[in-house]
Amino acid sequence: MISLQVSAYASGIALVIGVAIAWLLEKSKFRLKWLIEGVTLLALVFPPTVLGYYLLLLFGRQGLGLYLERIGLRIVFALPGAVLAATIAAIPLVVQLVRTSFAEVSQEIEDAGRVDGCSRSQLFWYIDLGIAWRGVVAGGMLGFLRAIGDFGTTLMVAGNIPGRTQTLSMALYDAVQSNDTARANELVLILSAIAFGVLFVAIVLSRSIYRTR
Repeated sequence: MISLQVSAYASGIALVIGVAIAWLLEKSKFRLKWLIEGVTLLALVFPPTVLGYYLLLLFGRQGLGLYLERIGLRIVFALPGAVLAATIAAIPLVVQLVRTSFAEVSQEIEDAGRVDGCSRSQLFWYIDLGIAWRGVVAGGMLGFLRAIGDFGTTLMVAGNIPGRTQTLSMALYDAVQSNDTARANELVLILSAIAFGVLFVAIVLSRSIYRTR
């Protein structure tokens, strides 16, 4: 199924990028991190169609699209475009939740690790991620939900091509437009079941973060 494929890739990429950004914002002393935070939040506050239009300009033939196609990578109106749009939409949610989890890792624990000879990478892998893993997993799940539910951004970048880029949200829109109530109800049930299931696990993990404070 295209939606699950797109959401899986997008949430995985968003999780990797989101963890890196969250750690940079919370644990580093990088002076321009306020700029990174602002750019990250733009994807959350921009209307989806505006964000999609910017991506369309950037990766279309007037931007990088022509050069990417020369190496065999097509973004606009193709599956990679759907993954890109869903990834950009998911990153802010991942960053916010993972950053909160990193904030729960006390400076005293990290200082103890440094005294024991841990390098910065070892602190990240064994202490930061070791303590914040529940938030990281929950962030990945919320990123998955955001990716699978994205409509406007994905539509602008990847289009609504049945069998190629049409996600469940777009198929639902088409079913409603064509007055196909049975199909619309089926898609709503599928999306709702996925959303409730993933959200339930994410909430359980998030609650466990606060219980371990």
